[in-house]
Amino acid sequence: MPWRRVVVSLQADLADAFADALLDSGALAASIEQDRSAGQAEHALFGEPGYIDDMGPSLWPDCLVDALLPLDFDANALIHSASVLLELPEAPNFTEDIVADQDWVRATQSQFEPIHIASGLWIVPTWHEPPETQAINIRLDPGQAFGTGSHPTTRLCLQWLAANCPQGSVLDYGCGSGILAIAAHLLGAQKVIGVDLDLAAISTANANAEANHVAAQFGLPDLPSAQGKFDVVLANILTRPLIALAPLLIARLAPGGQLVLSGILDRQVEEVVSAYAFGIKLHSFGEPGEWACLSGHLKL
Repeated sequence: MPWRRVVVSLQADLADAFADALLDSGALAASIEQDRSAGQAEHALFGEPGYIDDMGPSLWPDCLVDALLPLDFDANALIHSASVLLELPEAPNFTEDIVADQDWVRATQSQFEPIHIASGLWIVPTWHEPPETQAINIRLDPGQAFGTGSHPTTRLCLQWLAANCPQGSVLDYGCGSGILAIAAHLLGAQKVIGVDLDLAAISTANANAEANHVAAQFGLPDLPSAQGKFDVVLANILTRPLIALAPLLIARLAPGGQLVLSGILDRQVEEVVSAYAFGIKLHSFGEPGEWACLSGHLKL
C-alpha cells in the first residue's frame, strides 16, 4: 500500500528530537540525513571513513527529517503535534508527497550492480550474473559490515591487491565484511586472517568467505593466529585509529613485509605518513582523489 511522506529541514540541535516527536505523534518511521539541497559538501559521520569523533557535531549542521505515515493521516496535524511536544514557538515548514507501494527488495537490489575493480576482478552481488565468467568474481551482498567495494577506500585496497597479488600471508586488520581478505586469498595469498572489534562483522566475514569458497580465519583482534608476522598487513579503517595502531600494525609485519592503509582523507595523508615514519616510508597508491591509500615496505 502507498504511504504519505513528510520531509522537514532542521538544524542539527533539533533534528533528533523532532524525529522522536514525529514517531510519538503517529509516524510509522522517521530518519535523518544530511540536507545537501544548498550544495553543502558531504560530511562523514557515525564511523564512516574520514569521520573523526572528536572533531565536529554528532549530526550534520543542516538535516532533513524524513517520516512515513499512513496515507489517510493529516500531515499538518502530525507536524503540529510534534511541534507541541517540543514546545516550539511555531511549526517548521515541510513538504509532503506520496510513496507508492513497490517491491522493496527488488528496488534495493537494483541499487547494487557488479563493480569492476581492476582487470579480471569484480565484486558481484548474488542476484547478478558475473559480467566476466573468467574473472575473479567475489560474490558479496550489502550487509551489516562495511566493505562492498563501492566505497573508494575499499576499492583502492582491492586495486592494490590486484596490482600486487600477494602470495604469502595476509592480515586484514578491521576486516568488516571480509572483502579484502577474500580478495587476497583469491588473488593468491596462502594464509589469510581477518580481525575486527565488531562481532557482527566477524559473522558476516565468515559467511562471505564460505560463499566464496575461501579458507580464511576471522575473529577478534586477540585471535591467536593474528599475533604472528605477515607478509602483508591491510587496514582500511579510520585515520585516528590508524595513527594509534601504528606500532601494533608495524609489529605484525614480517621483514620486508608490505603495509597497506586506507580510510584516509587526502588532507590527512601527511599526518599518517609521519606516524609510521619510524618504521616505514609510506607512499600514495592509485589515482589522487578525496581518499588516499598508502603503502610501503617494512625497513630491513
